[in-house]
Amino acid sequence: MRIDKLLSELGICTRREAAKIAKSGGILVNGVPERDVSQHIDPDKSRVSVLGRQVVYQKYTYVMLNKPTGYVSATDDKSLPYVTELLPEELRRRELFPVGRLDRDTVGLMILTNNGTLAHSLLSPKHHVKKEYYFTAAEPLRDGVEQIFHDGVTLADGYECKSAELYLSPDRREGRIVLTEGKYHQIKRMIASQDNRVTSLERISFGGISLDSSLSRGEWRYLTDEEIALLEKQG
Repeated sequence: MRIDKLLSELGICTRREAAKIAKSGGILVNGVPERDVSQHIDPDKSRVSVLGRQVVYQKYTYVMLNKPTGYVSATDDKSLPYVTELLPEELRRRELFPVGRLDRDTVGLMILTNNGTLAHSLLSPKHHVKKEYYFTAAEPLRDGVEQIFHDGVTLADGYECKSAELYLSPDRREGRIVLTEGKYHQIKRMIASQDNRVTSLERISFGGISLDSSLSRGEWRYLTDEEIALLEKQG
C-alpha cells in the first residue's frame, strides 16, 4: 500500500498533507525518513510514524456512539446534523457510517464502522441480530399486548412484524422491546397499532453489545476486541 494512501485511510492526514510532512522529514518508515509517499509498504510489517506519532494500522474501525436527539443517521436529510459530526476529524476522514438507523428523536446506542460487508450482513433479516430498546408510552398498554407482540404485530399498512419480546413495567407505560428486524419507525408503528403513542425511545443493545453507561449523550468510544468478535460472529 502507498504511504499516502495508508495515512489517508487511517484519517491521519490527506495525501497532499502527507506529501508536505514527508518533504520536511516528518514521516519515518522503520526509523528512516521517507520523503516519497508514493512508495509502497506492507502496513502489517512496516513501522510508520508521523511527526513522532506511531501509526497503528487497522483495516476497519468500529465505534460505539451514544446518540443524542436532534441528529440523524441518514445522509439524505440535509436539514439536521449527521451523527458522524459528533466524531473527531480523524474518524470522520475514515468515512464511518451507522449500522442501522435511528431517527432524530431516538437516542442511545449506535455502532459505526467502515466495514460495509459486515454492516450489511448484520442488518440482513436472515441473521436475526437482536436489537433492544427502552421506551415510554403516552398511556398504559392494554393487557395481553405481550402475546400480541410475540405472535407478530400487524401494522397499519398491513405489514406483519416478526415475533418481538415485550417486557413492561408494573404501570405498563414503559418497558423494553427486543426486535430482530428494523423497519422504518417500527417500534413507534407497533405501539401505534395498539392505539397508543411512543413518547421516548432509546436503543440500549445491538447484537448483544450494550450501551456503555459511562458514555454521556454525544460521547463515543472504540469497540473492544471482544465486542468486535461478537459482531463478526453474528455477521
